[in-house]
Amino acid sequence: MKSKPLGCISIPGILIGVLLCLLVSAFSLGQGNVLFSPGELSQFTRGRELGGAASHAGTGGNCAACHTPPFSPETMAQRCLACHTNLTSDPENFHRVMLAQSQQTACYRCHPDHRGANAALTITDLSLFPHDQSGFSLSGHQKKSNGAGFACADCHTGGYARFEQAACQDCHLQVDLAFSQAHAAEFGKLCLDCHDGADRYGSSFDHQRTAFPLEGLHAPLACSACHPGAHSASDLQSTPQDCFTCHAKDDSHQGKFGRDCKGCHTAQSWKQATFDHARSAFPLTGAHVQVACDRCHQDQFKGTPKACSACHNSPASHPGVFEGECDTCHSTDAWTPAQFNGKHTFPIDHGEGGLSACKTCHPQDYQTYTCYSCHEHQANEVSAKHLEEGINDFQDCTRCHPTGREEEGEDGEHEGGGD
Repeated sequence: MKSKPLGCISIPGILIGVLLCLLVSAFSLGQGNVLFSPGELSQFTRGRELGGAASHAGTGGNCAACHTPPFSPETMAQRCLACHTNLTSDPENFHRVMLAQSQQTACYRCHPDHRGANAALTITDLSLFPHDQSGFSLSGHQKKSNGAGFACADCHTGGYARFEQAACQDCHLQVDLAFSQAHAAEFGKLCLDCHDGADRYGSSFDHQRTAFPLEGLHAPLACSACHPGAHSASDLQSTPQDCFTCHAKDDSHQGKFGRDCKGCHTAQSWKQATFDHARSAFPLTGAHVQVACDRCHQDQFKGTPKACSACHNSPASHPGVFEGECDTCHSTDAWTPAQFNGKHTFPIDHGEGGLSACKTCHPQDYQTYTCYSCHEHQANEVSAKHLEEGINDFQDCTRCHPTGREEEGEDGEHEGGGD
């Protein structure tokens, strides 16, 4: 059996549908788009024209005067401001603040139309008013101290378009007199410079989420201890975060070691320095451990000389002889007594083992020596023996006996010898 097409898809059906659409459109245009209008526009007027019309009804039913097509990047609020330019030009108008705080303002939420020619253009339902967009949230002001809900007039005592900040203090003095007076004395009476109604800087403010978390002795401090004279949010945010700004008065170093206090000090205690010298290029050992910081760091920390001679002057016993070689004889356990640990140019043990005290050969200083202080080396005996061999210049013993052995000089040539 052959199926029949739907009647509305037939050529007569299509022609009837097109004709019906044309008739509806013609009727709508002839009646001023009444078919698509939800109601009459308001005839409210302030006695002056805005955008060429004294009231919304004066637009003549031109929907495009206020409404934008779905595909347009322009918003309906922008169409409103094209006529109501006074809202952004008048500094006394609270709309200016609200518009500056929000990029998604919907004017129709507070100013609906199409509700009749004599209907008001402003509604006073606080639940619908976008107070957050005015720059002050009501989230922390739902109820007054007596439990009653807030009304606009409780804060806007001089009309909705204006707000006197004295209203904040008048109310909060009744809630907590002592705190409010102290807070105003520390931070001033321009409450809105810091507070936005959401208690950004109130008791619930979490300092740990900032770039300067409070630790140790910083935690119990009052805000004014670190933010003295702060009268705005920008003042609070611009407070210096370096230690020296607050602790300059505590600096016993008088600025000699710069401003990087945290290199040695912590928030747990200013007086208890915690610098770990063992992790530096100059670990402290022996007697150095007990030395006060300023004994070695008189002017600075970084760049302090590491050489022994920077702190320890050369002893009178060897001036200029062992410069820069202190650790050859001395240790950090104690400066004296010293023990020679280096390579002596003259074999102290003569190759036979055993060591002699330095003063045995250097009784006066380390720049000169003598061989007359040990064994059988008596001055008269040495003199007689050398003169017997025709050697007249025999005071510089190591020239002929570099290792201290007698036989070294037997076959050698003796400069300045006998006749």
